[in-house]
Amino acid sequence: MDTQKNQSIKDIDDGQHVQDLFLVKEMRRAETKNGKPYLMLTVMDATGEMAGRVWEQADRFMEECAPGSVISLNGQAQSYKDILQLKINSLAAVDSTHLDLSLFLPAAAGDINAMADELTAFAESITDTHLRGLLLEFFRDDDFMKDLKKAPAAKLMHHAYIGGLLEHTLAVTRLADMVAGLYPSLDRSLLLSGAMLHDIGKIQEFSFENYPFDYSDCGRLVGHMVLGVEMLQEKTVPLASFPDDLLVRLKHMILSHHGKHEFGSPAVPMVLESFVLHFIDDMDAKINYIDRLGNQAKDEGYQWTEYQRTLERFLFVRGHSEEEPEEKPAEEPEHHPAKSLFSFADKPPAEPGPTPDAEQEPIAPHPVEMENTAENPAAKKTKPQKKKPTDSRQATLF
Repeated sequence: MDTQKNQSIKDIDDGQHVQDLFLVKEMRRAETKNGKPYLMLTVMDATGEMAGRVWEQADRFMEECAPGSVISLNGQAQSYKDILQLKINSLAAVDSTHLDLSLFLPAAAGDINAMADELTAFAESITDTHLRGLLLEFFRDDDFMKDLKKAPAAKLMHHAYIGGLLEHTLAVTRLADMVAGLYPSLDRSLLLSGAMLHDIGKIQEFSFENYPFDYSDCGRLVGHMVLGVEMLQEKTVPLASFPDDLLVRLKHMILSHHGKHEFGSPAVPMVLESFVLHFIDDMDAKINYIDRLGNQAKDEGYQWTEYQRTLERFLFVRGHSEEEPEEKPAEEPEHHPAKSLFSFADKPPAEPGPTPDAEQEPIAPHPVEMENTAENPAAKKTKPQKKKPTDSRQATLF
């Protein structure tokens, strides 16, 4: 059996013969109207995912394709109702011990260790000694950093890949630093501390030692915001002089960053820095969500996605050519006290314009972690309008 990976899901075309290695994301046994069993699979690699069907010898193959396993499959790509899927003729489990799992799992594009170092540098730049000491309690904890480097930021949606939580946290922190430089009224130390700690509870919310990622029991029962506050409280125990009022404001930053009760926040933003954190967290999540759709598009140029239930709309995204050079990573920002680039002597600063989540109905839920209406009753159920069917291959975060 060939244990080399040669084909990528994003490159598979209608009618193409497929014989390669894939990771099983989902597997379900079903029956036809005549009672004949068949298997419904979703297979994936680092470039995307695709549905597949096993019509023959379903019960025999069922033991070979448990979710999370790597399989070698032989089949044909077929378009059914204009949706591309695999007709799988045969499959076999593959020992993944010596396989490079990065070929099958999406991961953060940047250097994980470099991102961790940059986040620690931000922590060291905090001028408030209490907050700086608290942040370094986290970032000098080897076990915490090991989990932060591996954890996804969501199960299916934004940054839903290895290292996604660190990538998202760093992006939000960079944005916080930029905004703090524009508005002198902001407490940079509080804003950046909230940015660095707002999603720490996801380390406990998700089970990510094995694929597929899923919620832990405490993740489902408690949620990452409350878990994050508990982690915060635990780290402040040895910091006897940590001010109570400052701790309350930092807890508020964590508990309110989804913006609204219906989006899962136990509290709504009531402190200036908490409003900013909500906006920049939502912005980074939405950009990642949409940009990855564009990266997974098969064709170049602008094109329509399938209906995006979470955002309650179709999206017009730009596909990227494989020949396009990757953008150079941003240089590590200089850390400095907040300094306004503008003068507001004659008028107060303009209020931030509405984000998609700040608009009136219909709107998409702010926390794109609210991944489906089945697991999140608060998510609005919307009946998709009729549309021209498109390629079903999506980025693996959906």
